[in-house]
Amino acid sequence: MDRGTEREAPPRRGTDTAGPGDPADAGRVPLAVVVVDRDGLVSHWSSGARRLFGVAKEEAVGQPAVDLLPVSGALPDVDDDLPYDDYAALDGLGPGLGSSLDHGLSYPAAGRARLTVPQYATGDRPDPGDRVDVLWWAYPLVGPGRERLLVLAADAAGLHEQDGGGGADGHGGDGTGGAQDPADPFAVERIAPGFALHTDFPGAEDLAGRLPEILPSMSVGESARIVSQVLELGYPVLEFSQNARVPVTPDWGVSRRVERRARRERAARAAAEGLPIPDDLADEGEDLEYAAVRERLEFLNEVSGRIGTSLDLARTIVEVSKAVVPRFTDVAGTYLREQVVAGEGFAKGVPDTTTLWHRVALEHTDEPGRWDDVVPVGEAMPFPAHTPFFQCMTTGEPVLVPRISEQLGHAIASQFDKRDIRPLITGRSMLVVPLKARNVVLGFMILLRHPERAEFNDMDKVTGAELAARAGLVLDNARMYTYQESVAETLQDSMLPHIPPHRTGCDIATRYLPGTLLGRVGGDWFDSVKLPGARTALVVGDVMGHGLNSAAMMGQLRTAVQTMAALDLPPAQLLRNLDDLAQRLGDGYLATCLYAVYDPIAGVLHLANAGHIPPVLVRAGDGRSELLELPTGAPIGVGGVPFESVGVPVEPGDRLVMCTDGLVEMRGEDIGVGLATLCASAAHPAASMDDACDTIIRALNTRGGRKDDVALLMARLNGIAPEDVAEWRFPPEPAQVGRARVVVREQLHGWGLPRLADPAELMVSELVTNAVRHTRARPVEVRLVRGDTLLCEVDDDDHELPTLRNAGPEAEAGRGLRVVSALAREWGTSRTGAGKTVWFELTLPRR
Repeated sequence: MDRGTEREAPPRRGTDTAGPGDPADAGRVPLAVVVVDRDGLVSHWSSGARRLFGVAKEEAVGQPAVDLLPVSGALPDVDDDLPYDDYAALDGLGPGLGSSLDHGLSYPAAGRARLTVPQYATGDRPDPGDRVDVLWWAYPLVGPGRERLLVLAADAAGLHEQDGGGGADGHGGDGTGGAQDPADPFAVERIAPGFALHTDFPGAEDLAGRLPEILPSMSVGESARIVSQVLELGYPVLEFSQNARVPVTPDWGVSRRVERRARRERAARAAAEGLPIPDDLADEGEDLEYAAVRERLEFLNEVSGRIGTSLDLARTIVEVSKAVVPRFTDVAGTYLREQVVAGEGFAKGVPDTTTLWHRVALEHTDEPGRWDDVVPVGEAMPFPAHTPFFQCMTTGEPVLVPRISEQLGHAIASQFDKRDIRPLITGRSMLVVPLKARNVVLGFMILLRHPERAEFNDMDKVTGAELAARAGLVLDNARMYTYQESVAETLQDSMLPHIPPHRTGCDIATRYLPGTLLGRVGGDWFDSVKLPGARTALVVGDVMGHGLNSAAMMGQLRTAVQTMAALDLPPAQLLRNLDDLAQRLGDGYLATCLYAVYDPIAGVLHLANAGHIPPVLVRAGDGRSELLELPTGAPIGVGGVPFESVGVPVEPGDRLVMCTDGLVEMRGEDIGVGLATLCASAAHPAASMDDACDTIIRALNTRGGRKDDVALLMARLNGIAPEDVAEWRFPPEPAQVGRARVVVREQLHGWGLPRLADPAELMVSELVTNAVRHTRARPVEVRLVRGDTLLCEVDDDDHELPTLRNAGPEAEAGRGLRVVSALAREWGTSRTGAGKTVWFELTLPRR
């Protein structure tokens, strides 16, 4: 990065503090520390960053990090056969850092780079324009703060020279005499046997104290340990945490790898020829061990990136099994506890010989079909105490069997009825590793290698244990997600009503579709409420938002609608009361709602709307569909907005379609397109109500892009024929009670319902008697309706609702409603604008 040549050189450190010979200053290596906030701006810029990148703190803080940190273009593919100069030709911190700065990486990254020395560099630093070897790390930060990314960088030459002799100048490794800069909290001092982070600057204590919060699963001590490994080994090591995937190993460079490969080849030739190993190759075994460790870590890092790509339990199981075949093993069988397979919770504790284990996956490199019939996926079995599998699942530790003997092969095969598994396992090396999460054994993996392949060793055992630990966490996350999804579905199903397909005067069909991307639980609902007078209330609503909170809110509002509908409130008044309730429940209660009342006798729909999309009415006569124009109103919970009710005449056979906006709204598409498609699909002829709903869903749900959940309610408005309704008006006189009994009996005989005449006559007598006793001036009205049931209603102008009472032996009143309650299929009371209605129903006899 070129910042100009006229910048004033930064002050040299160490001129008035400890001298170069002070042993306390030996081994000190400064790190460039940069903290980037969520807006991509620098919020912390250490003095080490000033030295390395050539920008003062005052000029860096608050500026975009991408403008201050030198990021190079794409690196060439590095191969052992490439010359080192091909790597060194690039200048900058590498594209990996650029991806981190641009939110492209959500996990830690690292790399090795070449930087041009800032032009103002002086003294014992390389000349301006020279290039230095730099190691860098980028850690995404989590937590409530503004910080998003922590970037560390160090001069690699300084790291190599920390063998006790100090840095390039023999002092502190930074070319400044080795003194600690009080403005730089991240300079690292070697303190035998470990290292510590220095935070002796104003505000450093707060920043250092927050590291355990913003670095996932990492304390300040763990951060210091990572840096200590950098200084001890000369390269950043791969750190593994419970978050499973932390790739922080920079490419150390081609030249060292080429050199190591040449040395290994020379050592191998000397050993093959029986010659003594030269002194310069004496540490080759150490290099080979390092190479093996690095290969193991790279494998684990690769596996971590391949498992857990989704929260689908079945897919995760397959990913875990395929990740280890064939690189680590030739056969991988995965067994899980029964509750894990079902996505359920389970009691903690050690499994026993009765615990059933389901074989959920099997991957192998053998010829096709060799394993499938003998050990099929899906089989469940317990394992006896003498097997290595039982030992693994009870101790929670891996079990290594270098070679499966004939005896052990026979013991294992005894668990498989009528199947000889011995030819598949005898002579193979076996490693059984537990799949654990939160100290609970979820299952285990059986890993087998071909006899001609190297046996599993102790390093493989450690690798397998680490692999299983990561896989266990991934599987447990998928299990918990499956369990929570099941809970959410159960909650949703419990809150959505089970509406009968037939109401008096109408047929109803419904559909509910969970959101495809936002979870399987939401705030959409539909409902149907039986009202007095053979009427039916139809409701569709949509709570704003998704998840369990929205579902819980939906349940409260739906219950409130049912309660107020049972009071027979007019649609506009019901929405007014619902809006008041939502405001009392809290500021976050916002929902849209469409409420309709169908009167099959009068042939009219009364509707009120609270910010919901309009319904569609399909006319039976010509099949024409139309969006009903209703006063929109404000959503429930806004408050202070009036609601209006509209009456719409309907004919028998008309269909009303009500839905939530998730069905018609698509990202990037005008909602008018969805409404037009809804009208067209609703008008399409169908053999049944269910077929009609499916036609609408197919027309609107196949366009793609739907994220929201969907509630759909369709009602066919059949009406009630005039000949099925009989009405009478009686003066409020006691003598009219006998006349009411007579006309009801005659009507029932005329309808061919003589079996209902006696109970109906008795109950009408009781209700008319009460009405005559309590009415003021208006006539008493009696209505019989023959629909799905026989409905009888008695109206008067008294607003006080009657209740059941305990009548004593000497009481002259209080027994009438007990007679009605004992004889009727259902009965109830409701207030009307003029007074009240008391009604009862009787079941029609089968024809």
